[in-house]
Amino acid sequence: MIRNTILAALVAFGMGATGVAASEGGHVVDYSFSFEGPFGTYDKAQLQRGLQVFTEVCAACHGIRQVYFRNLGDPGGLELTPEQVKAYAKEIEVYDKELDDTRPAKPADHFPANTDAGAPDLSLMAKARAGFHGPMGLGINQLVKGMGGAEYIASILTEFTGKTKEEAGSTFYENKAFPSGWMKMPPPLEDGLVEFADGSPNDVESMAQDVAAFLMWTAEPKMTIRKKTGFVVISFLVLLTSLLYLTNKKLWAGPKRKG
Repeated sequence: MIRNTILAALVAFGMGATGVAASEGGHVVDYSFSFEGPFGTYDKAQLQRGLQVFTEVCAACHGIRQVYFRNLGDPGGLELTPEQVKAYAKEIEVYDKELDDTRPAKPADHFPANTDAGAPDLSLMAKARAGFHGPMGLGINQLVKGMGGAEYIASILTEFTGKTKEEAGSTFYENKAFPSGWMKMPPPLEDGLVEFADGSPNDVESMAQDVAAFLMWTAEPKMTIRKKTGFVVISFLVLLTSLLYLTNKKLWAGPKRKG
C-alpha cells in the first residue's frame, strides 16, 4: 500500500518511476525549517498550525491515510493531549466496514483517504518528492540543502503566477515550482484564509511553510527520535573506537620496545 501511494504521488507530482525528479528548472525556494540538519527538531506550534491549514484547506481534496489520529499526540510531533486528539478525531467522519457506514473517527483510526477529488494522498509526499538536485540530476545540491520535499510543497503553494490557460477542456494554472510550469490545481491559499488562535501570521507564504512542515511530519513522524538515536550510536562508536585504539596501543607497546 505504501509503495503504491508513493508511486501515485510521484506520477501526480511529476517524478518518474526511476526516482529521478522531473522538476529540473522548477523554482524551489530554500526555506529554513526547524527540523533541518542533524540536530533539528519539529516546531510543535508550527505543526499544529499546519494541521489546521491541512484540515481547513487541503483535506477538501487530499488525504493522509497513512497517519493515525493517535499520532497527533506523539512526543516530538504535534503533542496534542489525549482529550484534544479525541475531540479532533470526533469531528471527522470515517468509513466503518463493520457498520457499512460512516461514523465519527476515534484515535485508533487512520485519517480518511480522499479519493473523490482524484488528488494524490499527501501522507508521504514530503519524502517522495525531492526539491533540490544538481547538474544533470546528480543530487549534488542535496548534500547541502537536503532532499527539499517540504520546500517543494511550500514552493508549489506560493509560486502561482495568476496566469491560466485552457487546454483539452481543462483549466491550467501557471506555477513556477511545478515541473511543467502548469498544473490543474488552482491556488489553494490566499492571505487570511485561516485564522490561528495564537495570532501567528496567516499570509500565503507563512501558511504554506506551516502545512509543508506538517506534511514533513506525516512523512517522517519519528524524525526527532531517529536523530537522537543516531547521535547516541555515533557517540558510542567514537568512544568504542577510542577504547580499541588505546587498548591496541597498550597491547603492542611491549613488543614494539623489544623490537
